[in-house]
Amino acid sequence: MLEKRLKLIGLLFILSISGPVLIACSGTIKFNQDWRTADRSSTGIAPDPLTEKQAVVQVYAARAFNWRGIFAVHTWIVTKEKEALMYQVHQVLGWRSWDQLPVVMSEPDIPDRSWYGYTPDVLVDLRGMEAEQAITSIYSAVAEYNYQYRYVIWPGPNSNSFVAEIGRQVPSLKLDLPATAIGKDFLTKSKIVDRAPSATGYQFSLFGLFGLTLAKEEGIEINLLGLNFGLNPFKIKLKIPGIGTLDWQK
Repeated sequence: MLEKRLKLIGLLFILSISGPVLIACSGTIKFNQDWRTADRSSTGIAPDPLTEKQAVVQVYAARAFNWRGIFAVHTWIVTKEKEALMYQVHQVLGWRSWDQLPVVMSEPDIPDRSWYGYTPDVLVDLRGMEAEQAITSIYSAVAEYNYQYRYVIWPGPNSNSFVAEIGRQVPSLKLDLPATAIGKDFLTKSKIVDRAPSATGYQFSLFGLFGLTLAKEEGIEINLLGLNFGLNPFKIKLKIPGIGTLDWQK
């Protein structure tokens, strides 16, 4: 019996580190770059507000800065109201906690910035009336977020915990965060059971370290020490630590 348990633990360990090791060896992670000179320019993904008059809501994810990118992404939400000429960017920035400043930032900014050299992926894209209805709820959820001054890189609350909580409060986003959004399973309302980030099911989580998610958008997900394994047989999606989401429907 002990031998079987040790084999199972060994298998889980190999599965947990294989993705991050592969990413580390792939050459996609920019080690030892200087944050002061890293690219933070627009990637041209977001609709131009001068031509896109409809309301817009988008959720982005990009590899985290430096070595953290082996394991995780940074996520953020952008909103543009109807006829507005600027985007509002909503995100958590951990470095602000060093100066006892609010870590939640909600201000006009470039929506689709390169995240210190990494081009972001679009996770959600709402337009028109659907976006207008979501924006009001997003503003309320951002203002009510519990950890305005607290940031913990692992297991949370961090930038991904923030975006996941917005997803729970705004069901129209149907937010399915990738396995690399470490911190998304940290429940921010002192619960052990809550809605999944997509708001299409539920999750059980112990401080973001161990948990289980069952939801229409996410499928079945297991969280072990913040590392996420998932399978959605209906949407043909597989989630792997370090790698993220493999979606065969795209």
